Amino acid sequence: MKIIEIDVYPLNLPMKQNFRISGGSVGDTEKGAPHVFVKITADDGTEGWGEARPSNRWSYETKESVVSTIENYFKPVLIGENIGDLQKAHKLMKNEIKNGLTIGQPIAKAAIDIALHDLIGKQRKQSIASLWFTKPKPSVQLSYLISTDNIKDAIEKANFALENGYQGIDLKIGFNADEDLRLVEAVKEAIPDLFLRVDANQGYTLSEAITVSKGLEKLGVDVFEQPLKANDLLGHAELRRKTYVPIALDESIWTAGDLIQAIRLEACDTAVIKITKMGGLLGAKLCGEIAREANLDLLGGGLTESTLGLTASAHLFNYLGIDRPVDLNGPMFLEDDPVSEGPAINEGNVLLNNDLHGVGCSIDTQKINKFRVG
Repeated sequence: MKIIEIDVYPLNLPMKQNFRISGGSVGDTEKGAPHVFVKITADDGTEGWGEARPSNRWSYETKESVVSTIENYFKPVLIGENIGDLQKAHKLMKNEIKNGLTIGQPIAKAAIDIALHDLIGKQRKQSIASLWFTKPKPSVQLSYLISTDNIKDAIEKANFALENGYQGIDLKIGFNADEDLRLVEAVKEAIPDLFLRVDANQGYTLSEAITVSKGLEKLGVDVFEQPLKANDLLGHAELRRKTYVPIALDESIWTAGDLIQAIRLEACDTAVIKITKMGGLLGAKLCGEIAREANLDLLGGGLTESTLGLTASAHLFNYLGIDRPVDLNGPMFLEDDPVSEGPAINEGNVLLNNDLHGVGCSIDTQKINKFRVG
């Protein structure tokens, strides 16, 4: 079967609460959040859907760059290609948008990759788990994300997570070292038995990170995520030598090559796997397999994707055997999205329907038009 059409839909999805990291706002109730949906149609009429979730506060890709990259560079070379040849599709995209220090336009590539996986699964009448020759798992545990520097608000959110069955907390820090430690201490006191993952999103210098890590040791934090700049693998390696809090890398690892460099330099204990940043399911699956074979711990994460991206991620994390609560926080922040049928998302859990083919989501085209911009 051949690709006959690729349609790109820039969307602005409504937010029910603001989301801020150390780099700034990645979405708010006033402006919403940028997303890009992609539909790939095969010559038999079968459609596959994918999603990109760009944020200029997290990486260099924007809604505008994702749309123009797919429309002007990926679409012309992919039309007419065999839908089942994922390796060739990625090779063609890479030839059009070359790698720099890391993968070129991974968020745009991820939307194409997810749509192709969805399309292949639908044509073969198989779920993602079946395509990967694994036994489907019914659910994945979610962590509860806290993104505030207000201690009272953080405690209230931590108590909500505890009362509603969450098994883990993802706490955003990286704003101010001293105040961050007070914030972590307050949250840890509220949820002493939950898995606590603190994420600085590149917010510290090395000296600040060393100071914070000493405080995190005393508080019993489970993992310290991305304290330093993404390209500072040597700094992360030095930090590891000065703390026994496990160090996780997220923004530092976009490709299998990035991961291998982190392993060689002993820069982390844990790798954060995200479909969108790794160019889609194909790249993220490879990174997870390499990290697992290198005896690194794995954490699962997302970029506030809609139900579509969340579902694809949940399939991957189940395949990789990630048993810690994963940071798929779209349901916490998005008021609505275009998915009309998909997993049941309860507090703390995503309940997958493995009887659905492909990624396992149906798209409401009326909502696509409702949220479409540009």
